Amino acid sequence: MKLKCLALDDEPLALALLDDFIQKTPFLELQASCDSPVEALKHIHEGNIDVIFSDIEMNDLSGLELARIIAGMEKEKRPVLIFSTAYDQYALQGYKVDAVDYLLKPFSYEDFLKAANKARSIIDRSSSQSVPEKKEDYILFKVEYQYVKVFYNEIIYIEGLKDYVKIHREGGKKPLLSLTSMKSLEERLPENSFMRIHRSYIINLDKISSLDKSSVQLEEISLPVSDSYKDKLQDYLHRGMV
Repeated sequence: MKLKCLALDDEPLALALLDDFIQKTPFLELQASCDSPVEALKHIHEGNIDVIFSDIEMNDLSGLELARIIAGMEKEKRPVLIFSTAYDQYALQGYKVDAVDYLLKPFSYEDFLKAANKARSIIDRSSSQSVPEKKEDYILFKVEYQYVKVFYNEIIYIEGLKDYVKIHREGGKKPLLSLTSMKSLEERLPENSFMRIHRSYIINLDKISSLDKSSVQLEEISLPVSDSYKDKLQDYLHRGMV
């Protein structure tokens, strides 16, 4: 994915150089080229800019003032800022407003590329942190000589049969027999959706239709709750999850 860039400088030659450097960099795309900070703000507020390469000393609005405006934007829409200037005394101020790098004019393409790579690294890291981890909604059971995908929401309950487990599914589907242990399944199944209520039974909590002190009703099936698991089930009920 290319990073959409905005070049900002009120000096035509400096702006042309930024444009050229952006266009020759494979992972960058020149989205806008502006000689005025006011014009640049229009593009920035549209929310389609990833990186800004900006001069500091400009008419109307300085690069530092522009940076403070950007800092007030929502984090998700805030572009990364790289300053370019002929005056090295601005370096400290640039870092104070969270500029990711500082290019001192005249700068080479090598200097530009280092700054661009730093921006890409920051954006990539931010993107990876913002993407929620995908949670699987199924479990794989080894049935005979193959693995069968079973979605959590189709499981009614699981029955322990010595060295095997029997997976009872809704919709009249044929139960599956898998060579595994109840203990292993307890560790693999999401604890917010499944609970062991007996030495021989793990139930899908979403399938409970009614219950009393010693049994749980799942659709048309009644299963016993053993004494060793009653407290855990009662605690679940007291949390208001059923």
